[in-house]
Order: sequence, then structure tokens, then C-alpha cells
Amino acid sequence: MEGQRVQTIASQSKDDDILNMFVRAENEQPGMTTIHGVNLEVPIIDFTNPDEEKVVHEIAEACRDWGIFLIVNHEIPDDVISKLRSVGKEFFELPQKEKETIAKIEGSNSIEGYGTKLQKEVDGKKGWVDHLFHIVWPPSSVNHNIWPKNPPSYRLVSEEYCRHLRGVVDKLLQSMSLGLGLEENELKEKQDEMIHLLKINYYPRCPFPDMVLGVPPHTDMSYITVLVPNHVQGLQASRKGDWYNVNHISNALIVHVGDQMEILSNGKYKAVCHRTIVNKDNTRISWPVFLEPKPECEVGPHPKLVDQDNPPKYKTKKFKDYAYCKLNKIPQ
Repeated sequence: MEGQRVQTIASQSKDDDILNMFVRAENEQPGMTTIHGVNLEVPIIDFTNPDEEKVVHEIAEACRDWGIFLIVNHEIPDDVISKLRSVGKEFFELPQKEKETIAKIEGSNSIEGYGTKLQKEVDGKKGWVDHLFHIVWPPSSVNHNIWPKNPPSYRLVSEEYCRHLRGVVDKLLQSMSLGLGLEENELKEKQDEMIHLLKINYYPRCPFPDMVLGVPPHTDMSYITVLVPNHVQGLQASRKGDWYNVNHISNALIVHVGDQMEILSNGKYKAVCHRTIVNKDNTRISWPVFLEPKPECEVGPHPKLVDQDNPPKYKTKKFKDYAYCKLNKIPQ
């Protein structure tokens, strides 16, 4: 059972297997812990607003107070997003044997490839999700051998989306930089030193959606994560200790503030705690791109944001060491 994919379990499901492997304790179950009937109306940022100061203010406020926001009018063409969704869905609908040809190698330190398990499991319970990880930027870090060969357009479509996304990220980092009182290019210049890691999350239909989680509560390790889902709502965020469904806008980009941005900002920007629920009737798929430091990069509070009145709140360490502690649930 350990080697089985969630997609396979979902298609051949035995209720006992699901109950034993996936069902969470009551204090984690979405049916028991979600505030029902209310969507969390997270901030919506219009990227085409000609009032650039207002955009900077709205993004900085969202990063401080929410850690999550939506971007509309981001200028990534709808057809580019549509093709991204299509090729990702097609990959997960391939025969299992073909998907396994790019599976993560057992015991490898790399997270790239097709797989199921990522984080150390809490109480032995599993998340109702399979995934595909691969680096999309910079070119020197990309290994196309672990990109799907089918559908044939997968590489072209993914690269086109990520080209458009870089423009969005440039503007986003510029605004976040100004919001911290830094020069506008101080964070943007870091993008060339960042790894852009594309993940596809595949959450099959689940017979017990109120008792199971796709991904348990967590914050992202990234500086920022930019995510586009399919049309099935499933993202939840924690607000003042309660769990809410996040408002869904078709083709909007969802931005998460990650751990490294919270650290760099010395706590001025807050990483969002979020989780994913699953659906009884529909498969949910999401495409996050994580912007992360390179493994040897040292990350700590920005020197301009630290002084006698604002001492560093976080340790400076290599990102690979931070990631190891995070994935193995070791205190930082």
C-alpha cells in the first residue's frame, strides 16, 4: 500500500483503506473545523490599476495583514492558463506505468519528479494528493529528463506560462520591495538568484471529503508562491484561528507569502497558513510555482530592516538547512 498512488486508491477504493490511511482526527477534519457558509474574502489586487502607488499599498497591506491575495488583470492570457491546465490534466490521466517513468527516485534528496509523499506524515496519516515537481527556472537548473514527454506539448505550454509569469513576479517583487521601504529593484534583482519550482497537485475525487485533507495545514518555504487552480474550489486559509474557504475567481492568480519572505522582511510580511480540502464529485488540480532561494543561499532578515529598535527575529541560515528542518519537522 505504501507504494500506491492516491489516484490509484481513489479509482479502486476500499473504504477501510481510506479510513485507516487518510482520515484525520476530529480536530483536523474539514467537516468539523471549517467555518461553513462564509468565503474568506482575501484582498483582490487589480494589476492594471494606473494608480501604481495604490497597487503598492494594497500589496504591502495584504502581505502584512493576510499573507495571501488574488491578482486579477495580470496580463497572462487566458488561453495560456487554459493550455497549462489542459496539459497537466492530460499527464495525470496517462496510464500509471507511463507516469512512473518520471517518478522520484527512492532515497533521492531531490523533490523533482512524479510522486505522492513529500512531508513527514503527521500521526501516520496521508494527504489525498499526488504531485509532479520540476524546476522551470533558471535554465541552468532545469532537467528536462523529468518533465513529462506526454502530452507532447507539455514542455512548450509550461515554458510559455512561466515566461509570462516572470513578468508578473517582477512587478510583484517591485511592489513588495517598496512596501518594505526598500529600493524598488532590491527584491526584483533577487529573482535571478531564485529557483522557480513548478508543482502540479492532483486531488482525486474522495468519498469522505469532510474527513480527509488534500494537504494539511502549512506555510510555504518559498519567498512567494504564485498559484493557479482549476475550477474546483479547495484552498482554505486560517484567519484568527478559524478555517475558511478562500474566495475563488476564475483565472485569478493566488499569491502566498512564504517563510523566506517573512524572514527577509523580519516579520513585517506574514507567511499564510493554509490547507487543501478535497471534493466528492470533482477532481481538483492546482499549479503553484514556488520562488525559492538556491540551496546554498543564506537567508535572513534584510540588513536594512534590522536595527537597535528592530533586532533580527529569525536566524540566518542556508536555505537547504532551513528546508531540511521544515520537511522533517525539526525546530528551526
